[in-house]
Amino acid sequence: MINEKLINPASIVVVGGSDDLYKPGGKVLKNIIDGKYGGNLYVVNPKHDIIQGIKSYRDLNDIPVTDLAILAISATSCLPAVEILARDKNTRAFIIISAGFSESGSEGLKLEKEIVEIIDKAGGCLIGPNCIGVITQSYQGVFTSPVPKLNRKGCDFVSGSGATAVFIFESAMPKGLNFSSVYSVGNSAQTGVEEVLEFWDKTYEPQKSSPIKLIYVESIRNPDKLLHHASSLIRKGCRIAAIKAGTTEAGSRAASSHTGAMASSDLAVEALFRKAGIVRCSGREELTTVSSVFFHKNLKGKNIAIITHAGGPAVMLTDALSAGGMNIPTITGIHHDNLLAMMNPGASAINPIDMIATATNDQLDKVIEYVDKKLPLIDGMSVIFGSNGLNDMTEIYDLLHKKIRDCNKPLYPILPSVTSSSKELEYFLNKGHVNFPDEVVLGRALTKIFNTPSPAEEKIFLENIDVSLVRQIIDKSPDGYLEPATIQRLLNAAHIPVVKEKVVNSKKELLSVANKTGYPLALKVVGPVHKSDVGGVTLNIKSVKHLEAEFRRMMQIKGVKSVLVQQMLSGTELFIGAKYEPRFGHIILCGPGGIFVEALGDVSSGLAPLTFNEAESMIRSLRSYSIIRGTRGKPGINESKFAEIIVRLSSLLRYATEIKEMDLNPLIGSPDGITVVDARIRIERES
Repeated sequence: MINEKLINPASIVVVGGSDDLYKPGGKVLKNIIDGKYGGNLYVVNPKHDIIQGIKSYRDLNDIPVTDLAILAISATSCLPAVEILARDKNTRAFIIISAGFSESGSEGLKLEKEIVEIIDKAGGCLIGPNCIGVITQSYQGVFTSPVPKLNRKGCDFVSGSGATAVFIFESAMPKGLNFSSVYSVGNSAQTGVEEVLEFWDKTYEPQKSSPIKLIYVESIRNPDKLLHHASSLIRKGCRIAAIKAGTTEAGSRAASSHTGAMASSDLAVEALFRKAGIVRCSGREELTTVSSVFFHKNLKGKNIAIITHAGGPAVMLTDALSAGGMNIPTITGIHHDNLLAMMNPGASAINPIDMIATATNDQLDKVIEYVDKKLPLIDGMSVIFGSNGLNDMTEIYDLLHKKIRDCNKPLYPILPSVTSSSKELEYFLNKGHVNFPDEVVLGRALTKIFNTPSPAEEKIFLENIDVSLVRQIIDKSPDGYLEPATIQRLLNAAHIPVVKEKVVNSKKELLSVANKTGYPLALKVVGPVHKSDVGGVTLNIKSVKHLEAEFRRMMQIKGVKSVLVQQMLSGTELFIGAKYEPRFGHIILCGPGGIFVEALGDVSSGLAPLTFNEAESMIRSLRSYSIIRGTRGKPGINESKFAEIIVRLSSLLRYATEIKEMDLNPLIGSPDGITVVDARIRIERES
């Protein structure tokens, strides 16, 4: 667990400190000195008595008691150094910059584990190994550059990759983004991204702690821990943006279910982040832009006014916002006329509000004020203002400084003149602001934030779900695909509506069921996994003659020993699927059903257990949502029942982790209700 010795050490020793600033031990020492660290600073180097003006000890045994040790020595030298520091020097915080541990093979892993055991036994904290270090308000313990500007209200940042952390600094600093703390966790031998989140959560103080957290992670070791602490922080008022890299898969994996073919570890990450309320970003520019948006007032709706003196960027911003589901409402009537009267001839007030190149500072002031105070339809503003190379932008930037501070609505400045107005821009950023130099990146960031839901509730829905019966059915079932009758019992235990059906293997049984159920009927083979591929599905059978003929044909298909006869239902075909992803749990998918599941690829995902809000959000995010609502005179389906089945299924799966793949396809939906018509469930126990 992260401790006070790491955050605010009274003393630091750099083991392997050097005068050579091209070595990690030399650069980390210089950064600590340049950062004006106020505690006692020591160096250990066997060849020198003074390093960069700091007293250097030739033997580690000779240093005073020390809170924090930063090790920049060979991997094999780290173990004896840690033993001495933990045992004799009361050191309880360690940053091991050195590489050559678990990332290099079995011997390095063994060495890493031995070091962790020593530090754990001493009750200490370890960051690394194989990392760039740590930055807190107390010290700049990294060996890289640039070192970002520190501000207690800046971003807290944790990264699983040191090099990526540096590149993120490079993206953030020109925008004016500051940092409160940085943790590069490297191999995460003891302390990883999840543990840093836990520390932020447990130590969070409103009005004092930074409300913005950034994450770069390549491997999520404990999804439940990340989910719990991230959602807890967001409920406390934080905002979190993250990049999860390394999840792309080359093509669909072979799988025996539609869900297995479509679900992936990346989909699990997507579902996890949405459940936690984390804004997922695809790259460094998006991450730093999203975090820059976080520093503005909260955007309470999706209606944006674009104020510009350059038409092209306004069009590109409009496209980016619209593509993400946000609105640029047309301004009409008296408001349009009032705005137009404030500007020069040739201007446009429709939205985007194009003030043209001759716009003055006073005109910009009046337009912003009017949009902020007089247009209740508008939720936020973006102002695009660059230099033509002939004028000083200081006056404009001063105005934007005041408006960002005083306006009720968020105002996002797009100031693209980063070269021609570099001095004025630096002046603007030094007032504590951030800049969005690219309008399209800003547009995409705003839509990402707006479309990220709030953290889901942690309570599991169990109304009319017989958990004990679910467990009985699972415990008595062998590995492999469940029989239709068993599937029906399992779904009934979760109160999920299932079509009337029966498995038959003789003509006599078939006709008996048909007489009881009535026509029309559906016949489906029992045995082959993909029934349609072998001609094993016949729908809308309306006569005895047709029923008998299809039964004879199906019983001749290879591998078929029985046939499922079902009541025929009509309505909209839907799909719900689930796949178990190790460490994450079950990914739930929903979308249009029948043959369209993989053909259209229109699915949304969630992570079990789901709340009703999550299920409803999944349904509304489908591209085919208009069909679900009803379109062109065709009735829609019962949305609330669809959401309820998704929630019930997710709760069932939470108590049946042996279920590795499940397809409910199709479900037949109508305005009255939803019924499962076909289901496939595969059980696999851990070996």
